[in-house]
Amino acid sequence: MFINWALGELNLKIVYYGAALSGKTTNLQHIHARTPAKLRGRLISLKTQQERTLLFDFLQLEMGRVNNLKPKFKLYTVPGQVYYAASRRLILQGTDGVVFVVDSQAGRLAENQESWYTMEQHLIELGQDLSSFPIIVQLNKRDLPHVLSAAELRRQIDIQQRPCFEASALQGNGVFDTLKAAMNAVVAQMRRAV
Repeated sequence: MFINWALGELNLKIVYYGAALSGKTTNLQHIHARTPAKLRGRLISLKTQQERTLLFDFLQLEMGRVNNLKPKFKLYTVPGQVYYAASRRLILQGTDGVVFVVDSQAGRLAENQESWYTMEQHLIELGQDLSSFPIIVQLNKRDLPHVLSAAELRRQIDIQQRPCFEASALQGNGVFDTLKAAMNAVVAQMRRAV
């Protein structure tokens, strides 16, 4: 969180975190496409030649007012590939909340588990208290065949009682529900902190 008192702006950072190809970028693309231009900035993506996220995606949204300040939500994604661990940790620095995107396909369970574990380790290294830090879980790709049940994913990934939303980022189902929950959790956390 960063407050620019001169402009009356409250800057809040939400990072979309998850395994490679889980749908992090697709979430931001859908949000960008369905949000009025006056409320959003450009979607910036740094990609490889294979259209995979290299460093991050970035989108800024302006929504409502909080304590007479205009909140600007900065949405980032992290690269999902394991060999970008240092980049993922760097992008998590200063984040106010995380949307953890799970690929619901049965064959992707190990990647989801590894990504969850590394996210938790990065947050701990960055001084976050996991018991109170806002983490919203999106169970993505629910429209595909051979997906694990929501209950099984919760158990296998050890999501515990985190808020959880079923989604299909490609179709847009659950994308804004997830975003709204993340924004509300981050604002609530900010209000507790000040």
